Amino acid sequence: MSRTVIHGGLVITASDEIHADVLVEGGRVAALAAHGTAAAGSWTADRSIDATGKYVIPGGVDAHTHMEMPFGGTSAADTFETGTRAAAWGGTTTIIDFAVQSVGGSLRGGLDAWYAKADGNCAVDYAFHMILADVNESSLKEMDLLVSEGVTSFKLFMAYPGVFYSDDGQILRAMQRAGGNGGLIMMHAENGIAIDVLVEQALAAGRTDPRYHGDVRKVALEAEATHRAVQLARVAGAPLYVVHVSADEAVAEIAAARHKGLPVFGETCPQYLFLSTDNLAEPGFEGAKYVCSTPLRPREHQEALWRGLRNDELQVVSTDHCPFCFSGQKELGRGDFSKIPNGLPGVENRMDLLHQAVVEGHISRRRWIDIACAAPARMFGLYPKKGTIAPGADADIVVYDPHAEQVISARTHHMNVDYSAYEGKHLTGRVETVLSRGVPVIDRHTYVGRAGHGAYLPRGTCQFTR
Repeated sequence: MSRTVIHGGLVITASDEIHADVLVEGGRVAALAAHGTAAAGSWTADRSIDATGKYVIPGGVDAHTHMEMPFGGTSAADTFETGTRAAAWGGTTTIIDFAVQSVGGSLRGGLDAWYAKADGNCAVDYAFHMILADVNESSLKEMDLLVSEGVTSFKLFMAYPGVFYSDDGQILRAMQRAGGNGGLIMMHAENGIAIDVLVEQALAAGRTDPRYHGDVRKVALEAEATHRAVQLARVAGAPLYVVHVSADEAVAEIAAARHKGLPVFGETCPQYLFLSTDNLAEPGFEGAKYVCSTPLRPREHQEALWRGLRNDELQVVSTDHCPFCFSGQKELGRGDFSKIPNGLPGVENRMDLLHQAVVEGHISRRRWIDIACAAPARMFGLYPKKGTIAPGADADIVVYDPHAEQVISARTHHMNVDYSAYEGKHLTGRVETVLSRGVPVIDRHTYVGRAGHGAYLPRGTCQFTR
């Protein structure tokens, strides 16, 4: 059984910062011991990793990705192979992707299709949420079976009429089912019916540029849908997780619910923390690169999101990684912003961007690890196997250099997309070495992983609601 010792680093988890060496054995964390102690000195190992002057942190858990996701007549540019390799480069060792039920199809059929896409292709570990595109008696019954098998979260959409949209009655029924079987409902909270009216009116008036994508998807319509989702969950007696929260008024709705003691949780994404409508308004068609839903907001919304993360009104930062190349994919929407595929690349950048937030004083080091590793693992039934460094946990460990300088660029990233949403951004901090279940995937800035190393993870239920 192979043994690895990581020595000399500062171990950071969501709860502690300790100068400790870490012993890895059989793919798991076997022990931690303070530097220079007899216990640490007694360890023998096949591999020794020097982390002096570095952080030793848990591998990131990105709870919201869309590899190979069909959308708008095309498909996300990252496969499970390229996307999980890029995740590893960025210090993320677990992704939770979304299997999609087709309208009229079964949950099982959708799940099996996504198993087939991912099986044998992932460089890091993976799990699935289930998108409910057709809420009916059959799919409600299937929810119970999926929860028993470890697919314990279900995404619903108040947006995209005619594609994924569920009405309030369908949402209530799904929430009631989740309230009974222990599942967690994830909600895309935007009033899609009203948004479609505004899209139609904007295009009729000749407002076709990418910036109007953000203009029609109004803050009030995200806030209204968030409020409605909270009240439906309250009636159903079920927990609620609101995905990709982008605006101050939506944060306020989640905060109000939590202050009442309701099991309501919120996720935001790096694009809402670091980008804005200024990007959507870039000249020519460049703004198309930044089209995602919920949309980018004016910069003044960012402080509400940072405050929500500091105050635990928002618990998780995921990427909603859904990359479409500018050439040939985003360009489908030239002359009609509503035809631009919605989504941004980011699975490789999340851990670094959030470390930059530590450098800039938005969050603490432990909060960085909480929102990027521990909280998503707890939220989706993977903790303490994932999300921490503790005896018995999987040895998903990142040696992170907090002093290294880097510049984000499509020329050097590993995502299978022809642009970066953060092109030219200077960052302090960089991933140096990554272990997945004790096996090196990145070794001192060199990829040494392989497709097929990543294992499928059945999940427990949300640990914040137990």
